[in-house]
Amino acid sequence: MEILNNLAERVISGEKLTKEEGLQILSIPDELVMELVEEASKVREYFFKNQMEFCSLINAKNGACTEDCSFCAQSSHYKTPINAYGLVSKDEMLSGAEKAVAINANRYCIVVSGRRASKEEVDKIADAVKEIKKSYPIKVCCSLGTIDEEDLTKLKDAGVDRINHNLETSERYFPKIVSTHTWKERYETIKKIQKVGLSTCTGGIFGMGESDEDIVDLAMTYRDLKVDSIPLNFLIPIPGTPLEDKHNLTPLKCLKIIALFRLFNPKSEIRLCGGRELNLKDYHDVAFEIANCLMVGGYLTRAGREPGKDEEMARRLGRELIKNGASFSVSK
Repeated sequence: MEILNNLAERVISGEKLTKEEGLQILSIPDELVMELVEEASKVREYFFKNQMEFCSLINAKNGACTEDCSFCAQSSHYKTPINAYGLVSKDEMLSGAEKAVAINANRYCIVVSGRRASKEEVDKIADAVKEIKKSYPIKVCCSLGTIDEEDLTKLKDAGVDRINHNLETSERYFPKIVSTHTWKERYETIKKIQKVGLSTCTGGIFGMGESDEDIVDLAMTYRDLKVDSIPLNFLIPIPGTPLEDKHNLTPLKCLKIIALFRLFNPKSEIRLCGGRELNLKDYHDVAFEIANCLMVGGYLTRAGREPGKDEEMARRLGRELIKNGASFSVSK
């Protein structure tokens, strides 16, 4: 297929792929997917060598969310099997950081439910971050919803170096997934994160009924924003949510999506997160020929696989883990 000819070489040389080429990548016949993986792998290896990064999170405030995101178990609009609770204590946030270090995570993300964290919550999180940075050799990220420059600066001063804020899908498709806030609001928050000098982690969820055009548009948006890390999530249909019956992803489709984001964002970290195990199935390891980062130790409301299995995968693929500014081989 013509799109595969010198694909990696073109991207490495700095050429930007077009929207039409992105659509071609997503429509590559399944029998040619491994050729696509090979091309995308060359790009990953060129920019990131054999390094891999683990990150971990703490669900620091769960449920009771006023927003109606169709994929989310934490929305108060739906009856889902979760245990809602308020912001956890500083000691619990520190304990989460200790656990993250123990499973070789290089990053630890403090995540709260809701449209935005309150000023009081931001103060408490900033206080906890100061203690974490004193106590543990780990980078700290936060995911706190819509957040203003004052709070972003406060978190930066406390030691946070990266903020997660996902656009989730294209601007076109977003209203079909969320009605209580806008895509533009989230986009403007990302611009504020960059304005104060914090690193950006922003990605999406796939399998929600979006079109290939929506997927390509999201990849192009992140290219335009020059985001540092792109977490890719694959829908885990949650009982009680409007998307509970969505099962439209295949492992090969997931590989095409991962390759697309690598090829459109060659210098960005491609981080595989929620749903990777469920949706990639036997192609899970293959996906990390393209991606260079992953979430370990579970997700917000769903358990992941044991961290030891991800360490074994890193060892099997010959990767070195990044931790505390250095890289090391995973020992048996």
